[in-house]
Amino acid sequence: MRVHHLNCGTMRPPGGRLISGTGSVFAAAEMVCHCLLVETEQGLVLIDTGLGLDDVRHPAGSLPRPFTQLTRPVLAESETAVRQVVQLGYSPEDVRHIVLTHLDLDHAGGLRDFPHAKVHVHETELRAARAQASAADRSRYRTAQWAHNPDWEVYPEPDGEHWFGFAAVRDLRGLPPEILLVPLAGHTVGHAGIAVDTGQGWLLHAGDSYFFHEEVNPVSPRCTPGLRAFQNMVQFSRRTRLDNQARLRALVGEQAGKVAVFSAHDPVELARHRRP
Repeated sequence: MRVHHLNCGTMRPPGGRLISGTGSVFAAAEMVCHCLLVETEQGLVLIDTGLGLDDVRHPAGSLPRPFTQLTRPVLAESETAVRQVVQLGYSPEDVRHIVLTHLDLDHAGGLRDFPHAKVHVHETELRAARAQASAADRSRYRTAQWAHNPDWEVYPEPDGEHWFGFAAVRDLRGLPPEILLVPLAGHTVGHAGIAVDTGQGWLLHAGDSYFFHEEVNPVSPRCTPGLRAFQNMVQFSRRTRLDNQARLRALVGEQAGKVAVFSAHDPVELARHRRP
């Protein structure tokens, strides 16, 4: 099973303060939208979509101003999943399935670019996105990104088997058993990780369960102050999020060499997996 690691949306939020000879200046940090394109006998499977063509062409239509002001996305068509699929020699129609960690706008923006794909997501996540019950939900879940009425495949919780200490892990309808849905709620109500057995070991795309690679350091975890504050600001449940982070740290410590864990937005982790 061949896996391609894609960046489907560079973001450059304000970073830390640097001291130069002329005084203090603020440097831009960098974040990515780390997505996976998996080649299977059932066709291509896209795990998360990053930002889509409509997002980068007409950001005012689907990206709220607070998001663009905070993250300062690059908005390059070449970074969209659909353009990268074509660059790899495939057609957009070859993407038969999309598996989402969650429905936040920077993870589901490319859904419109693959209108014939079946979209797999936790039932609780889709319900919250559709309900638009709060101002925060209306900001994070952008209905324009899935107004084409995708072919949803939803999964209730709790349901499934145990996998490396995680409960209610399940396979996905119509997909090979090497791709699993791993409940990792906290950032959103129905947030999930996606596990992929490559034949040489497991990958676990942990979505927005954490944002900084050192958060899952099993010996001395740490996070930058800015990313810690941002995670607290957008979380659905702090306790659940931190509990799942602790489980991810344990997984990294106990299954080194068997399971490679990475998050959606850390450029260090993306570079690590893109090395030849």
